[in-house]
Amino acid sequence: MRDFKNKVVVVTGAAGGLGKAICQRFAKAGAQIAATDMIPDQVEALEKELKEAGVPCKGYVLDVTDEDACWKVMESVVKDMGRIDVLVNNAGITHRSAFQETQTAVYRKVMDVNFFGSLYCTKAAIDQLIKNKGAITVISSVAGVSPLLGRTGYSASKHALHGLFGSLRSEMSDKGVDVTIVCPGFTKTNIDKAALDFDGKPTKNPQSTVGKIATPQETAQEVFFATARQKPLAVLSMVGKLSWIIHRLHSPLFERIMTNSVKHELEHD
Repeated sequence: MRDFKNKVVVVTGAAGGLGKAICQRFAKAGAQIAATDMIPDQVEALEKELKEAGVPCKGYVLDVTDEDACWKVMESVVKDMGRIDVLVNNAGITHRSAFQETQTAVYRKVMDVNFFGSLYCTKAAIDQLIKNKGAITVISSVAGVSPLLGRTGYSASKHALHGLFGSLRSEMSDKGVDVTIVCPGFTKTNIDKAALDFDGKPTKNPQSTVGKIATPQETAQEVFFATARQKPLAVLSMVGKLSWIIHRLHSPLFERIMTNSVKHELEHD
């Protein structure tokens, strides 16, 4: 088990429901929190809330799709807090739209946030993480280990994260840096409320859910323990585990079940 007492944990997408819960859970273990998000008012409110709860915290405004900004923020964290021990790549965006209709700009936006945002932040923090024998945690999805109808761009971005960070894990194995990929199931956050439609505008298509919907706090607890226990991969929820197993054992069966469960999302009035 890793000890996070007095360690500096950087969390991207920290102002969202899951991001905030991740900050709170690591803080409970004695960590200092560098909370980043792209909306200044939300960053300020989160920093204030955490400080009022007694959490050593500093907020940073960051658009993870801006590579230069990622470097500047990581440099500021080291200047302000002295080090970086853990990076939680949590910032993310999704879409719900059929491939045939979806504009390629939507794919770029999803990849920019989910994949390149994690890449940029990790590149900017990697020297500190190696120096401090730290940890990288990536928030993926069950869509990163199995297909998901109507989320071709989202699923592609999450599969790309597995390729990047799974390979990075092998490079970091002799440097003392852990790389953990966490695949949450359905969690009650705002990511699906802000899902993009085929044209990049917020979608009106309702989201389908299967099984129990976890609270942000429940998912954050699993993220914390996966990081602390140095797990390479953590697939969360019973539905997530079953999806992963069925797809690995019999992908045509999984695709039929999954398609029947969510195909109505793509139906238009």
